[in-house]
Amino acid sequence: MSQRHPIIAITGSSGAGTTSVTRTFEGIFRRENILAAVIEGDSFHRYDRKEMKLQQAEAERAGNKNFSHFGPENNLFSELEGLFRDYAESGTGKRRKYLHDLDEAAPYKQEPGTFTPWEDVPAGTDLLFYEGLHGAVVTPEVNIARHPDLLIGVVPVINLEWIQKLYRDKSKRGYSTEAVTDTILRRMPDYVHYICPQFEHTHVNFQRVPCVDTSNPFIARDIPAADESMVVIRFARPKGIDFPYLLNMINNSWMSRANTIVVPGGKMELAMQLIFTPFIWRMMERRQRAIGAI
Repeated sequence: MSQRHPIIAITGSSGAGTTSVTRTFEGIFRRENILAAVIEGDSFHRYDRKEMKLQQAEAERAGNKNFSHFGPENNLFSELEGLFRDYAESGTGKRRKYLHDLDEAAPYKQEPGTFTPWEDVPAGTDLLFYEGLHGAVVTPEVNIARHPDLLIGVVPVINLEWIQKLYRDKSKRGYSTEAVTDTILRRMPDYVHYICPQFEHTHVNFQRVPCVDTSNPFIARDIPAADESMVVIRFARPKGIDFPYLLNMINNSWMSRANTIVVPGGKMELAMQLIFTPFIWRMMERRQRAIGAI
């Protein structure tokens, strides 16, 4: 953690909805005139798209049916922790981009599914913002969770997470239901061992719970709408959270536990704005004091 060079990390699995949370933070950064160094978790995968397919095929030939993007063998955990550590100390560090599609790849004159060369994080940013799979990973070798100043988990109930992944991968990536199901099954051991444990380290968790039947996610025709769900927001350290203010500002919200507020799904972005804007104000105030003390 660092007062001069703070870090915010959003962590959640593929299909959890971290991208929509990122858009909310981007809006806060624009409004508050904050320059963030944005880091995508995909850029710390070990292999590009073609190499990953080759590695997966080799793993399956060797009898490994659980080779996935979630586990340590396919990610650069040490390099990610190194970036967090270096940024907290000096405001810079090594990053690269993963080029998901033709639009992202075109400016770099590379193929989709490849990485750009490593480069330094530009000097002069106000904070580092990470969104990806492993913002709170702890293993015997690394402890990424200790570095972020604000660590947020995005964790839909599992059937909703699967529905969101099925919808995205089928509609935007052209995968079949069977192919997405195979991916879910292959990732399950790493999901249990490297994704779920992260949420005991997060400062705030957002879990969307649908209020419609999602008992068989593999036949769902669409994603339950925001207004068809509730969002459970759990604070690891509720001291200083103005729950009466949040309850007053967010209609139909209520407390389920002393550290947990439940809000209508359609109010999730509003809740984030109300909760995290003061966090960021305080973060920037501490940063200015730390810089001024030099």
